[in-house]
Amino acid sequence: MVIAAGADYYKVLGLGRSATEKEIKKQYKLLSKKYHPDKNPGNKEVSDKFVEVAAAYEVLSDKEKKGIYDRYGEEGLKQQQQQGHGGFHDPFDIFSQFFGGGGSRHAHAEQERRGPEIRMELEVTLEELYSGKLIEIEVSKQIVCPHCSGSGARSSGDVVTCSECQGQGVKIVKHMLAPGMFQQFRQTCDQCGGKGKTIRAHCPVCHGTKVQRGSEQLTIVIEPGLADGSTIVFDGEGDEGPEVNAGDVVFEVRTRPHATFERRQDALYTYVTITLEQALLGFDLEIKHLDGKVVKLTRGQEVTPFGFVQTLKGQGMPIKGSRGDFGDMFVEYKVAFPEKLSKDQRRLLELAFEVKSPFDEALGGAAVHQQQQQVLHDEM
Repeated sequence: MVIAAGADYYKVLGLGRSATEKEIKKQYKLLSKKYHPDKNPGNKEVSDKFVEVAAAYEVLSDKEKKGIYDRYGEEGLKQQQQQGHGGFHDPFDIFSQFFGGGGSRHAHAEQERRGPEIRMELEVTLEELYSGKLIEIEVSKQIVCPHCSGSGARSSGDVVTCSECQGQGVKIVKHMLAPGMFQQFRQTCDQCGGKGKTIRAHCPVCHGTKVQRGSEQLTIVIEPGLADGSTIVFDGEGDEGPEVNAGDVVFEVRTRPHATFERRQDALYTYVTITLEQALLGFDLEIKHLDGKVVKLTRGQEVTPFGFVQTLKGQGMPIKGSRGDFGDMFVEYKVAFPEKLSKDQRRLLELAFEVKSPFDEALGGAAVHQQQQQVLHDEM
């Protein structure tokens, strides 16, 4: 990844040097969506900006890299890379991980107290799974009260030391076992719940609950070839709490039924009905693919029997993770037979197949052998 020399990463993200981790993350979310190439096709200047924003976020969101950059600037980062600490990652990988990549924090999940997970189904079209898409979704969730920052108090001065336990969070309780004999044990303070602090006046916004309902706009990356049933995980974008890390938001992909195509892994299946004439004499037909392009269906002088399956190589779904590879398309033909044949059509078919029809049109479709039996009976 090539970055413009002397880039000011704080300026790239539109932030000051005192920006917090939360502000850096928020600004990256905003700018990466704004400059994503899919939203600005063919615009090289915007694509370069997308790369710059990804590089700035990668540095400023990493404590070690940020520390080096803050002290020694870009030269310090270059020296670190020369010492074998690696360069920049693919900006699209960063975007995908950020917008639904998931997995980066799960290794520490057992050591963290985390909020509940929010799971939702995401219904997408087969066209979106074929071509890929960015989908904006607003998620309703619990957030830490922005007025009191999760303290539950009207102001910082309203958080006071618990008078019951003197700030210890526990108190000593004596229990008499017998006259003159006592058992002494520690017990969580029921006044402050073990926190050592109590609130004198509650926050006027959350009324002491420390949280309130809010929403977050998430950008979901639907990669070409994504499988039905896949999960897209947003780390730490779930319900927030003042004393726990936010849980995850998990989307489970569900594909809407399609009028023309059926997906089976990386293959596409479809059914095409042809006439008896086309089945016998061949045809040139066209169908529209999921991206609107025309797919030609050709059968020359070959007979196409009912149920015949034609394979079109490379016309299936994109194979996720490959470099432009596609599965195959399978077209199954159904033959529509005419309800009735005219006298001329029957005669032509008799000539073509060198056969005599077992039915006589002059007798209203009566079988010829039945006619012969009737004549013999009359003569007797």
